[in-house]
Amino acid sequence: MTARPPLIRRARPADLDTIEAIVEAAYSPYIPRMGQKPGPMLDDYAALIAANHVHVVDLEGEAAALLVLLVLLPQEDALLLDNIAVSPRAQGHGLGRALMEFAEAQGRAAGFDRIRLYTNALMTENLALYPRLGYRETGRVHEKGFNRVYFEKPI
Repeated sequence: MTARPPLIRRARPADLDTIEAIVEAAYSPYIPRMGQKPGPMLDDYAALIAANHVHVVDLEGEAAALLVLLVLLPQEDALLLDNIAVSPRAQGHGLGRALMEFAEAQGRAAGFDRIRLYTNALMTENLALYPRLGYRETGRVHEKGFNRVYFEKPI
């Protein structure tokens, strides 16, 4: 991985296959734990790209330029960080954290005073990570067949 700051850009239709591969690589390890595909594996990424909701980290010059993606959805009262996926081979290089900071900046620029996200209750790594990044748990719900834990952070 390169030491220069990552280029974060909106995803393009041509990125679809790579985005789906990132999601597959990032979320497949959770299938045995959850007994089903995680929600992000069921999303329509072509529609999300067409609606300009997907951003990617583009590491120009790398063997596989796209390794990380972010889905942001404006809601009435907050920006929803709907999905952040980091390919396993890109983990540990700060790209996920860079996208988290980007999401917060996008929320502020859009006039939101908070960012919201959720994770599956069985994704215990995320339950530990988000509070370390300043998010506080706001609720647990069963929705769309998943037990989700919601978090928010003022931005």
